[in-house]
Amino acid sequence: MERDDSRPISGDKLYQQRARRALPLLVGYAHARRWVYYSQLASQLGMPNPRNLNYVLGSIGQTLVALSEKWGEEIPAIQCLVLSKRKRLPGAGIGWLIGEQDGHVKLLPGVQQELVVAGRNRVYEYRKWPVVLETLGLSKDYSGLIGGAITFRGGGESERHKKLKEYVSEHPAILHLPPKTEKGTTEFGLPSGDRLDVLFKNGDGWHAAEVKSAISNEADITRGMFQCVKYRAVMEGYQALEKRPRSARVVLVLEGSLPPGLENMKQLLNVEVIDGVRPR
Repeated sequence: MERDDSRPISGDKLYQQRARRALPLLVGYAHARRWVYYSQLASQLGMPNPRNLNYVLGSIGQTLVALSEKWGEEIPAIQCLVLSKRKRLPGAGIGWLIGEQDGHVKLLPGVQQELVVAGRNRVYEYRKWPVVLETLGLSKDYSGLIGGAITFRGGGESERHKKLKEYVSEHPAILHLPPKTEKGTTEFGLPSGDRLDVLFKNGDGWHAAEVKSAISNEADITRGMFQCVKYRAVMEGYQALEKRPRSARVVLVLEGSLPPGLENMKQLLNVEVIDGVRPR
């Protein structure tokens, strides 16, 4: 959504600072072909009131309009990826999707949904988001994190990791599974030679957890994200060979909090993260 009193992201006001943090997150969602609720994005930005995203998204919108005019080409309205939970529509109207800058146009709900879906598809297909971020000075360099993950060497399983793994296996609700789900299997072997920390089988669905205790640093958590990407692909291949439906899910479960610097990587890799899981 846009607001007339929002300004581009280059200023020092709090909503402009938040806009500079939000735009790379939205680009991550675009690359993953996903949308996000207002409440989710507000949480990622540490904002207690999602309504204040009005100014943040308005600032992003103003910035993209200015950049579009400078480049002489349309940049899709990436703020259409942010939806209200109740209507699954951008919260202050969708007029900007059809060129009405005041953002308020009376349309039938079905037509609104069609416009939003079309707008999202334009965002997903746009190839210049990395260039947009670079132009605005918002590019993220992951070489340090990736290098740290490549060179990381663990010292064997710690008691803390073992305790967290066992705790997750006994509490399927952590992965939002039904209470009657059977206890998860720990150290489940895959044909690739890898072992899943925890695997729950719920009907045709396989739900795995890669766990990282609070002593894991950013390099180890980064490594865990790539492990999730790998395990999901291997699990789906395993299911296909066993003539099962391909229904594999891998969640990175953290005892601590996800470091803020990894939030955008999570979106780009399309990895589900559940953090703050503390064994009792």
